[in-house]
Amino acid sequence: MFPKKIDQDFVKLLLKEEEGLKLEYKQKISSQEKIAKTLSAMSNTVGGLILIGISDQRKIIGIDPEEERFMVTAANDYFCVPKVSLQTYIVTMNLENPFEEEKNILIVQIHPTRGSKIFVENKQGTTIAYCRIGNQNKII
Repeated sequence: MFPKKIDQDFVKLLLKEEEGLKLEYKQKISSQEKIAKTLSAMSNTVGGLILIGISDQRKIIGIDPEEERFMVTAANDYFCVPKVSLQTYIVTMNLENPFEEEKNILIVQIHPTRGSKIFVENKQGTTIAYCRIGNQNKII
């Protein structure tokens, strides 16, 4: 699923795919705790990709990639125990319409966990592990 070159052609291929076990679209990160659940679920299952700056209808919305990278990193740092192994990539999309500006998206690659599960520690101090079933995060 992951090529050697992360570019807009790769994103265009992904946009043909529905959300599922290894793929999630987000317009933006609104909650660190919620995205931590997706990080845990994908890591505890088979890994996957989160494309931020893409609507559920697979339309390129664009985002401030540094702000979204901060949200993902903070979610991993503050809520995931142990931390998820991930990488982030910023991709600038040149849109078909010449009157539209380029839009940035953020790709988060989540590596599958090896050994112990990744838990999400909520604000009450309870830790819960998640797994990915279809396009949903479920408690293990």
